[in-house]
Amino acid sequence: MKPFFSFVLVIACSFTSCNLKNNKQASSLGATIECIETPDFGQLLDGALVKGAILMYDAKEDVFYSNDFPLCEQGFLPASTFKIPNTLIALETGIVSTEGIAFPWDGQKRNLEVWEQDMNLAQAFHNSCVPCYQEIARKIGSEQMNQWLAKFAYGTMEITPANIDRFWLEGESRITPFQQVEFLKRFYFKELPLTKETFATMKNIMVLERNDEWVLSGKTGWSIREGNNTGWFVGYLEKGEELFFIATCIQPDEAFNMDMFNIIRRQISMEAFRVMGIIE
Repeated sequence: MKPFFSFVLVIACSFTSCNLKNNKQASSLGATIECIETPDFGQLLDGALVKGAILMYDAKEDVFYSNDFPLCEQGFLPASTFKIPNTLIALETGIVSTEGIAFPWDGQKRNLEVWEQDMNLAQAFHNSCVPCYQEIARKIGSEQMNQWLAKFAYGTMEITPANIDRFWLEGESRITPFQQVEFLKRFYFKELPLTKETFATMKNIMVLERNDEWVLSGKTGWSIREGNNTGWFVGYLEKGEELFFIATCIQPDEAFNMDMFNIIRRQISMEAFRVMGIIE
């Protein structure tokens, strides 16, 4: 990573209590975590007229960076970032096929025009097709969904037969930015109880952008709870032997143009990589 020029405060924190203490703490996973407070991330958010937190993890250096570590331990609805574990379970259980059309459109009107078409699994993921993933969740069922998410240690999901097709969009399900990054780490390093075929297929599906220098993989999410919009971008960037995970969780200020909320989550995340000198 290239050096970046801003005041940083090196602190230690844990997944259970990130209180900006001056001594290193053991995390809930038994590892010592080094956290660096990064005001530049806060300036990015301020400039974009949003509030929230950017959490970045440098896997090579084993260091976390954020503008707000306490906020990174607060839980939010996962929204469409839940399509990552939902897809993994569907692949592992064989509920959906990776070949051909997995989700034929029934001709009914949907909330977004892009959803009104036949889609394969990768298209449903990238188009963030809620009806497609609701179908997956119903096929998995609440009992099996709870079992798999317990194996994944994925946040705190509140799942019943009544809410199986919307628990990630509304209700009391929660996941923190720290938990998002930890889940992605376990996925990337193949520490989840999945076959090598599932890992390989999912990694291909998650790719958003690639060039000669780096590859970006991830997923956005957007939930509306009691009139409050919360946006996510979670993912990772591979650059040679370097690997960086990110969880961006934001809410718009009053002056924010909501027409831009759909793209700002990923844009801010990419700017965070630029601020850190990871990409140009």
